Amino acid sequence: MNKAVLLMAYGTPRTLDDVEAYYTHIRGGLKPSEEALADLVARYKAIGGVSPLIEITQRQRQGLEGALRKAGSETRVYAAMKHSPPFIADVVRQASEEGVDSILTIALAPHYSRMSIDSYISAVNAANESLPKKMEVESVESWFDNPVLVSAWHQRVKEASAKMGDETWLVFTAHSLPARILQEGDPYRDELLATSGLVADSAGYKDWSFSFQSASKTGEPWLGPDILEHLNVLHDAGKRKFLIAPVGFVADHLEILYDIDVECREWAKGVGAGLDRCRSLNASPEFIDCLFSVVEARDFV
Repeated sequence: MNKAVLLMAYGTPRTLDDVEAYYTHIRGGLKPSEEALADLVARYKAIGGVSPLIEITQRQRQGLEGALRKAGSETRVYAAMKHSPPFIADVVRQASEEGVDSILTIALAPHYSRMSIDSYISAVNAANESLPKKMEVESVESWFDNPVLVSAWHQRVKEASAKMGDETWLVFTAHSLPARILQEGDPYRDELLATSGLVADSAGYKDWSFSFQSASKTGEPWLGPDILEHLNVLHDAGKRKFLIAPVGFVADHLEILYDIDVECREWAKGVGAGLDRCRSLNASPEFIDCLFSVVEARDFV
């Protein structure tokens, strides 16, 4: 049986000219307002005009495939995006046409939410059902407590906190989602808090907290506290040095490079506080080891 792994990320425009199409795809085909579009374009301009997410995801794909080959495995690795090319449906079709019989899908987000992870799984299943030659599909829903993931964040927290010195407050962050998911029994927040606790305990960090970031303006309540509001509260309580560990993300992209590296740093400069963030996982050897462990646990090596 020919096996494969499909890594899936959210997506990003490749150029500023692609921002409108990307934003429209996120909105299910509805074009954004001129104001909303201008705001998103401005954010991309602030980080240099393009997000490195697609390139990083491809390096993660290459790294995992290399690790599999080193282990003597012939399992192929594909990468796809939910909201920009290469789209999930196109890559699923490609895998089938290239002879894959069984595919393991992994959304590059360790924490499960029906609103996020299920949308990736649904996109794969819908694409597979439309194929002349359907594949066996197995999906990884969550890997928030993976020991290799915890170890990778432990390393980054220790590394960054050593540079900042004593009395540094550690703030874990993740992408916010609509607050209604809590009433639906969604485990997203609990899994994020669990990861944060595991990393903090492993790194011997007692002064830490958790907040959300990057909430969308949809007119409904989103999970909080928001990172900037949370930092203000901590600052008012006398904290002056902050280390941000965005454990909900596995790669540099707009939510890291703008929401943290621009907005949070501007806040810190404005109040005279010290602020830094941990290195992202990206395609580091530690993260490739983590992905390999996820794949190995599902017998896809």
